[in-house]
Amino acid sequence: MTADPTSGDPAPGGTVAGADAAARAGRAAGLAGRVPAPALFAVSGVTQYAGAAVAFGLFDVVAAPVVAWLRIAVAALVLLAWQRPWRSRWDRRRLLTTAAFGVVLAAMNVSFYVAIAHLPLGTAVAVEFIGPVAVAAVTGRTARERWAIVVAFTGVVLLAGISLRLGPGAVTGLVAILVAAGFWAGYIVLGRRVARAVPRPGAATGPALPDAPAPQVDAQTGGGLVGLALAMTIGALVFAPLAAGAGPVLQDWRLAAAVVAVAVLSSVVPYGVEQVVMRRVSAATFAVLLAILPASAAVVGAVMLHQWPHGLEIVGLALVTGAIVLTAPPRRPAV
Repeated sequence: MTADPTSGDPAPGGTVAGADAAARAGRAAGLAGRVPAPALFAVSGVTQYAGAAVAFGLFDVVAAPVVAWLRIAVAALVLLAWQRPWRSRWDRRRLLTTAAFGVVLAAMNVSFYVAIAHLPLGTAVAVEFIGPVAVAAVTGRTARERWAIVVAFTGVVLLAGISLRLGPGAVTGLVAILVAAGFWAGYIVLGRRVARAVPRPGAATGPALPDAPAPQVDAQTGGGLVGLALAMTIGALVFAPLAAGAGPVLQDWRLAAAVVAVAVLSSVVPYGVEQVVMRRVSAATFAVLLAILPASAAVVGAVMLHQWPHGLEIVGLALVTGAIVLTAPPRRPAV
C-alpha cells in the first residue's frame, strides 16, 4: 500500500522535536539520495509485495487477518522506536485525524490480506487500485481523470471475471479487495492531512537555544513518519482482538521471524522509501510511478507464488496501469 502522491510543501516551524524527526528522516533520505527515484520506487514495490508473498505462506498456519495484525503491530513497534512520537505535542484535532488514519490503515491491510488469501496477488493489487483512481477521478478537474476511472473499471471487470472462475473463495476475495480499495481511498484522504501535519515539541523537550535559528520542519517527512508511527500503533490497538489467534507465532521462532520479515518488507521499507521519493519528485511523477505497483505485484506473484497472469488478465492489468498514468496531473511549464 502507498500513501497519497501529493506531498506538502516544507513548512517553517519553531520546534525542536519536529526538527529532530525531520533530521532523522533526512539522514535516511541522504543514504538513498544517489539512487534514481524510479529505481527506489521499483525496489519499494518489489519489497512490499515480496512481504505479501511471505505472508501468503503463513496463511496455512495463521489466519490472514491475524497475519495482517501482526504486520501492523511489529511495524508500529519499529516506527515507534525510530520516530518517538511521544516527544511531540498532539492537539485534539491532529490526534483524532491520526487515530482515524490508523484505523483506516489497519482495516485496509486486514481486508487486503483476506483478499490475497483467495485471489492471485497481481489481480488483488490491480483491483485495489480502483480506490486511488476513484479518488483522483472525483477530486480531479480534467476529462483525463474522469476517463481514468472508466479505464480502471474496465480492467477491474476483466480481472474480476477471471477471478470468479478460480473457485468459491474468489467471491470472498473480491469483496475483501473492494473493501480494501475503499479503505485505500480513505487512507489517501487522511494520509494527506497526517503527512502535512507539523510536529510540535512536547513538554519533555528542552528549550531551544536563544540565538539558534528557527528550525525548518518538513511537514511531509517530520509529520508524515511521526504521524504514521502513532497511527499504526492506534490501528494495532483497535484491532488487538485479532491477537487471540497469534498463538502459533509465539511458539515457533521461524514463524515469528517470518512475521518480522513481513512487517519490515511490507510496511517499514515501503513507507520509508515513499517518504524519500515524495521529497524528490513532483506529484505528477509520483502518480506515474504508482503504475509500477500492479506490475511489481504480478511479477512477485509469478516468481514467488507461481501465479502467472495470462490472456485477458494481462489486458486487465495493463488497463489498470494505464488508468494510474492517466490520473497523473500534467506537468506545469517552467517559468
